[in-house]
Amino acid sequence: MHLLISNDDGIFSLGIRTLANTLAQAGHQITVVCPDRERSATGHGLTLHKPIRAEQVEGVFQPSVTAWACSGTPSDCVKLALGALLNNPPDMVLSGINHGSNLGTDVLYSGTVSAAMEGVIEGVTGIAFSLTSFSSKDFQPAANFAQRLVAYLSANPLPQPMLLNVNVPAVPVEKIAGVAVTRQGLRRYIDQFEKRIDPRGKTYYWLAGELLEDVPQPDLELVVTSQTRLGEASGTWLNQMMTDVQAIRQHYITITPLQYNLSCAHGLHHLRDWTLSVE
Repeated sequence: MHLLISNDDGIFSLGIRTLANTLAQAGHQITVVCPDRERSATGHGLTLHKPIRAEQVEGVFQPSVTAWACSGTPSDCVKLALGALLNNPPDMVLSGINHGSNLGTDVLYSGTVSAAMEGVIEGVTGIAFSLTSFSSKDFQPAANFAQRLVAYLSANPLPQPMLLNVNVPAVPVEKIAGVAVTRQGLRRYIDQFEKRIDPRGKTYYWLAGELLEDVPQPDLELVVTSQTRLGEASGTWLNQMMTDVQAIRQHYITITPLQYNLSCAHGLHHLRDWTLSVE
């Protein structure tokens, strides 16, 4: 398969090198287009008011990998690859392996997830891979699972382009409980802005924060529509599915299908009888 790989940790990150080289060794055609420096937590930002530059890079990946370093965001990288750098569309867009988890509401800020989502917007299945640790440097188990997942999807294609958000627990392989399909959960942070003074006497703020681990996981918002389409039993089953946050705590590899349509089913259900006028 022809696989386009990007990330938000930059072209010199260990995660993307491990992913690209592992898949290349498995016989896939690999093109890497990723930021020339770390662009974490950039979300789905695009560069609109200055040029985007891309240069081919040698010596970072194994020789069969074609690699480009891009001055833009992760989403810029995938857009540029699909619109200008590649002669033909890839079979999949992969992103990662991110150094740190992308669970629950993290996906709203994640450049890793946004790069994979950009592929879906352009009609190509995207998969975001994250290792759930900022300290661990053993990306090989996650890369090996990525290889198996790509092979599985090659033999069992998805019915439509889809985004799969994959998180791999940073534990020894023998302690991984299995693979779980999950729904998106909830993570909350206590935001803290530390006020500091720079050497020139000017004030600046550094965003910090504390992760709240024990947060009640929400009901699945789309149960409203799933019960309508599939019946009450199916809606209950979906609502009882583990969230990615819950499954990672039990050392499962999580696979969470996501979408870019953010319409709120509960909101539509509640607002449908509103009778507002312009005057």
